[in-house]
Amino acid sequence: MSFLRRRKATERPNAKPHDIDIDTENDDIHDKKTKPRPKLRPKRWSCVDTCYWLIGCVCSVWWFLLFLFSAMPASFPQYVTEAITGPLPDPPGVKLKKEGLTAMHPVVFVPGIVTGGLELWEGHQCAEGLFRKRLWGGTFGELYRRPLCWAEHMSLDNETGLDPSGIRVRPVSGLVAADYFAPGYFVWAVLIANLARIGYEEKTMYMAAYDWRLSFQNTEVRDQTLSRIKSNIELLVATNGGNKVVVLPHSMGVLYFLHFMKWVEAPAPMGGGGGSDWCAKHIKAVMNIGAPFLGVPKAVAGLFSIEAKDIAVARAFAPGVFDKDVFGLQTLQHMMRMTRTWDSTMSMIPKGGDTIWGGLDWSPEEYFNCSAKKLKNNDTRTADENENGTLGSTKRVNYGRIISFGKDLAEIHSDEIDRMDFKGAAKGNNFTNATKCDVWTEYHEMGIEGVKAVADYKLYTAGSILDLLRYVAPKLMARGDAHFSYGIADNLDDPKYEHYKYWSNPLETKLPNASDMEIYTMYGVGVPTERAYVYKLTPAGECYIPFQIDTSAEGGSEESCLKGGVFSVDGDETVPVLSSGFICAKAWRGKTRFNPSGIRTFVREYDHAPPANLLEGRGTQSGAHVDIMGNFALIEDIIRVAAGATGEDLGGDRVYSDIFKWSEKINLRL
Repeated sequence: MSFLRRRKATERPNAKPHDIDIDTENDDIHDKKTKPRPKLRPKRWSCVDTCYWLIGCVCSVWWFLLFLFSAMPASFPQYVTEAITGPLPDPPGVKLKKEGLTAMHPVVFVPGIVTGGLELWEGHQCAEGLFRKRLWGGTFGELYRRPLCWAEHMSLDNETGLDPSGIRVRPVSGLVAADYFAPGYFVWAVLIANLARIGYEEKTMYMAAYDWRLSFQNTEVRDQTLSRIKSNIELLVATNGGNKVVVLPHSMGVLYFLHFMKWVEAPAPMGGGGGSDWCAKHIKAVMNIGAPFLGVPKAVAGLFSIEAKDIAVARAFAPGVFDKDVFGLQTLQHMMRMTRTWDSTMSMIPKGGDTIWGGLDWSPEEYFNCSAKKLKNNDTRTADENENGTLGSTKRVNYGRIISFGKDLAEIHSDEIDRMDFKGAAKGNNFTNATKCDVWTEYHEMGIEGVKAVADYKLYTAGSILDLLRYVAPKLMARGDAHFSYGIADNLDDPKYEHYKYWSNPLETKLPNASDMEIYTMYGVGVPTERAYVYKLTPAGECYIPFQIDTSAEGGSEESCLKGGVFSVDGDETVPVLSSGFICAKAWRGKTRFNPSGIRTFVREYDHAPPANLLEGRGTQSGAHVDIMGNFALIEDIIRVAAGATGEDLGGDRVYSDIFKWSEKINLRL
């Protein structure tokens, strides 16, 4: 029985039944309107909402830009660029085709270190699904998805310098091996496209791809790469009417091809058995681009502390990212462990010792003016040079001290410095972080006493750098000393120089007997390039690398050559002018003991000019180490020689730097 009853509405006289119902409904509606509603709280905007909103905006803008890019005519970017900068010059291939040039000599490309693609053929379980996928080059996707697995497969065996057990990584073959380093970042692609304009195609071009991690002789031991290059060059000559090849090595590829020219003529089994006239029969010209003939100081910093200028700056701004165990990765330690298994890096250690690079108190470039604007010239004069050939207002820099422990030690005279020899110091075993580090580097075996002994020696020149590296990384240098040499030959007729370890050092080997061949060195100038470093000890910590570039060391003015702990000199941002230019400017110029047949040599420099605007990309006048591959002047020189021109037809030497003056300061017996 219900205890609640609906209240009866008051009956009106003469009211009809449906009027009573209407009144009841009106009362209900009135009650609902007058009843207070609960207040709704406004929704709070959280960080998650902000993230989603930002992601949505970025994705929307990105897809909108992609839509516009795909919808615009192919000529639109060129139209916009010409509207801003004026009419663009024709690419070299188009220009030279109008002049009537056509393909003549086959072209061989020899890529340098890190620019050639590497792919996986066999790996461990963590690399499942990566068969024949690129581990190096391309998008580098696996580096981000599984970094430790990637580092494991990119490393070589620390004892043999060859494949670790169960891993096979091999070079990509064909022109695609090094046309692009990563999507949108060209290496050889622009040059290949311009050669195609005058009639070149894949049957007249060959990419001499190789595993750039291996020592040069080991590329033949493991992959027979040198034999393949020999066979392909012979095929190119035979199928192109007997026209000799034009070889284009870049960066470390210059040293690799220098090794090849000795290997191909040396008798088997150490050499290729091609005979003493093989180069004369098959090679028209070798056009070396960005050649590190005498090594690069950058390689010393890389082997010593896995640093260069850019990494040192980033390490100073965000030390935790590189020095500590961030996200389970000791970044620098893993990089050091991996790169110290790459024997090829030791080919880039400076060659010639103090004779070439300078001693404690002198260097060939010691009065280089870091703020001077170079003028186009052919007699080594610069804007600040007076008639007597001196730079009176330029501060002297001790470039010969490749490593200095402290800014003050880099500048004062060596007589004022007390040094303690480190070579006899006991390394000890009391390295505080040895038990907490899961990444092996040879620094774990040095001990605190060994680290202190290295710092107490204070100054290192090109001559003592080798002793330093043998002390801090004995296993690394044991492999390096078996495959490379860094001295100056006393007697090139000594039978010991027939060993392959000397073949990539131009100061310890002879050029082939090929008087009709031409050798060019083509490199950029006008870009600050690393030449020497100021170091400091790193505070002790877990799994730390004990030495670090001192980025607080500054020269004190904009004109100073010392910035961020790095002394800079003229070059292409990677290779100093001295290393690229000296060999062709002096050691190989004319008939010398290094060039007994008198092969003609030419020095071709390209003054750096940055792109005028963003639409110009990496620029058409760049002198930077890799960007020079898109330099229109360099490409034009190459195409002309490939089409039959000689060095004299190009105008001989073209020099902007002081390379000839610096070469005269070097006392090398010719």
